[in-house]
Amino acid sequence: MDNPKIDQYHLDANESAFFKGQLEYIKVGTYDVKYAPNKALGLFPVSTEAGPAATEIVWRSYSKVGLARLVADYSQDFPRVDIYGTENRISLHDIGASYGYSIQEIRRAQKAGVPLEMRRASTCRDAIDNKLNDIVMNGDASANIAGFLDYPGTIEFTLTSGVGGKTWALKTADEILADMNGVVEGILTATNGIESPDTMLLPLAQYLLISRKRIGSDSDGKTVMKYFLENNVYIKRIEWLTELATAGNTSTARMIVFANDIKHLSLELPVPFEQFEADKKALAYEIPCLARTGGIIIYYPLSVSYVDGI
Repeated sequence: MDNPKIDQYHLDANESAFFKGQLEYIKVGTYDVKYAPNKALGLFPVSTEAGPAATEIVWRSYSKVGLARLVADYSQDFPRVDIYGTENRISLHDIGASYGYSIQEIRRAQKAGVPLEMRRASTCRDAIDNKLNDIVMNGDASANIAGFLDYPGTIEFTLTSGVGGKTWALKTADEILADMNGVVEGILTATNGIESPDTMLLPLAQYLLISRKRIGSDSDGKTVMKYFLENNVYIKRIEWLTELATAGNTSTARMIVFANDIKHLSLELPVPFEQFEADKKALAYEIPCLARTGGIIIYYPLSVSYVDGI
């Protein structure tokens, strides 16, 4: 005769099949979930090429040395050119979270013929995405990961002094445009035209300001944003980030412009999201999930410029 005290600790065959089927359904659903305001995955080019087994990502950069010159007939003294390279590396790290269901919850759902509650799975994915977004934007000192908002080696631009003060809330449309053009031109000047940005990031308040502030007093005039995008030959996209509201020195608002393509920077994400088999713990099942990342790599820091105090 079966012992009911033992049976209550195990799912029967139908219940077990129901539970596994629900997890498969949840897995598909969580892959399709998108969360705001986490913008890292949608803003930066993502690289998964390292693969889940990698522990580090290594990239190399090469410099050319030497010059050509005029040479005479029968000359044997040709100037020598060469290349030299540097190697860079970052470690990859896992981001983990889990969710679970008790045996009674599984049995009640199976008896009622309804899917298991999906909010826990979505919350788990959300927690991993939140941490990933934070690492990409702010870095992690304990893991030696630099964040995009304060990446080393980038260009710092100084605001022009406006009549009403330095913040955009007190500046005229022309003064704001001077700041927007100035931070773009700063990259061109610092790199002798080698680098040019195509994307501008603003705090939400400043983004909304230039989307409604008009050039001149004419009500039919163009907004600062529209005028800038039509007349600046480099910037093709303006986005807002809530993190920029206090990202500057002394928690001031920061504007960033950068070249946003895979040749200049990449969000390293060998494992975007992975869900594992359920692990039975006492009277519940736990489903562990993880992502694997190295944060963001900016291969050419001089393609990025920022300015504080807007």
